[in-house]
Amino acid sequence: MSGLTTHILDLTHGLPASNVTIELYSVSNAERYLLKTTVTNSDGRLDQPLLSGEERKVGTYELVFHIGDYFRSKNLTLPQPLFLDIVPVRFGISNIDSHYHVPLLVSPYGYQIYRGS
Repeated sequence: MSGLTTHILDLTHGLPASNVTIELYSVSNAERYLLKTTVTNSDGRLDQPLLSGEERKVGTYELVFHIGDYFRSKNLTLPQPLFLDIVPVRFGISNIDSHYHVPLLVSPYGYQIYRGS
């Protein structure tokens, strides 16, 4: 399988992060171009790849995770403004025949991102 996928795990609750808005941008010459907006399902994943087929192109991309809205919906007592509200992750795709999986592990105070499988 090739394409671009992601998933989000809520480390605070030990659960997948559902109903999180994610935006995908292509980046060229310091300009961002919105390609897609989607929302995670109950398993913290997307129902469809962010990029597949002819959408896949070598280049720089940015995923924007709207994690603040997710944590607000959990009725946690958090200071305002939130420490983490919107988490942007910029990365490159160098091989359109490879699968790129970009998972986000997140809490209200930190996150980790990596290239998964």
